[in-house]
Amino acid sequence: MRAYKVAILLILSVLTGLARAELTIEITQGMDNPTPIAVVPMAWSGPALSEDVSGIVEADLRRSGQFRPIPKTDMLSFPRTEADVFYRDWRVLGSEYLVLSRLSQTPTGGYSLDYQLFDVLSQKKILQRNVTGGPNNLRDLAHAVSDAVYEAVTGIRGAFSTKMIYVEAFGNEKFRLMQSDADGARERLLLESRQPIMSPVWSPDGKQVAYVSFETGRPAIFRQVLATGERQQLTNFKGLNGAPAWSPDGKKLALVLSKDGNPEIYTLDIASGQFTRVTKHFSIDTEPSWMKDGKSLTFTSDRGGKPQIYQVTLASGRIERLTFEGDYNARARVSPDGKTLVMVHRHNGVFHIATQDIASGDLRILTETHLDESPSIAPNGAMLMYATKHQGKGILAAVSLDAGVKFRLPSKEGDVREPSWSPYY
Repeated sequence: MRAYKVAILLILSVLTGLARAELTIEITQGMDNPTPIAVVPMAWSGPALSEDVSGIVEADLRRSGQFRPIPKTDMLSFPRTEADVFYRDWRVLGSEYLVLSRLSQTPTGGYSLDYQLFDVLSQKKILQRNVTGGPNNLRDLAHAVSDAVYEAVTGIRGAFSTKMIYVEAFGNEKFRLMQSDADGARERLLLESRQPIMSPVWSPDGKQVAYVSFETGRPAIFRQVLATGERQQLTNFKGLNGAPAWSPDGKKLALVLSKDGNPEIYTLDIASGQFTRVTKHFSIDTEPSWMKDGKSLTFTSDRGGKPQIYQVTLASGRIERLTFEGDYNARARVSPDGKTLVMVHRHNGVFHIATQDIASGDLRILTETHLDESPSIAPNGAMLMYATKHQGKGILAAVSLDAGVKFRLPSKEGDVREPSWSPYY
């Protein structure tokens, strides 16, 4: 009976009035002292382009919260080559870095983009590269420049070229699994159904996604190849089939099944189709997530009376409680470096996104909005995406793991939820 109650709650959690989502960026908070940078309009002598490449680079860097782009209207010149750069002009504007780029067309109809990064204060070029792409890859070229500039200045690998998947719906009758760039652009439909879709998650190589669909009349886990759309149903048990999570090597899924009467954590060997039961307890065990080494899982359980995060070692079955602060901690995700838990934490009756240092147990609340849920961490560990409410709508939002940077991705018409940030691929 408890399993079916959970299933009903899962269904109700997604059966809200949703509409078509077009994601836009609204930056709500940046660093106190972002680095001034000038992104000079790209040099291009051809016909009008479908994308503003230098504008995308500027938007990427601004969205990170780490940079403050110099307005084009304030620029004293628009250099095209290194010989055109007069550092004094950029020092007057307070810019610490300068980005130049030049686009040319390739014989095959694609594009070649040369770009340079200059340190204004030391008056030297610190980066020079070239990226190429097809006729429809201008945004990809721009994000590649953003990634390189971000890493050169901060020492952290950029994640602007990554993707995300999320769920949207039309009323209560049509649901969609969508893919987009990390900035919300270039939406792509992956699956449409008249039944709820939930818990989407990327494979480690970025080539597949797994998710829960109710299209068979009850929750079932599917995996889908992104390049071809090929789908495979992985579970068909009575009761719950939910919360899939790929192992770091991509060979297994951790998931929740109630086929033996109670929601428990299992693993599935994808190649053989073999299921292995991991937990055995009369309480509800759910929401598994792999630790970095692939040897243990975190999961949510109410075995202590309230939902808390636990860790189970797969080889021995040893279980350890990880969270103690607050009466509700759930939906844990582990940072790419394996040092931090990101979770949904209830504080004073309100659900927020929080982090906990795994070694010390120190907890930090990152968000100030209400009903925050479904955190997903960027592959560089710098930001996380989550679902929340804003002005009565379900939206996606992002926050840096130090809580210094925040932005929203609201839709123009309706609600979106259940984001999952892609790995590098």
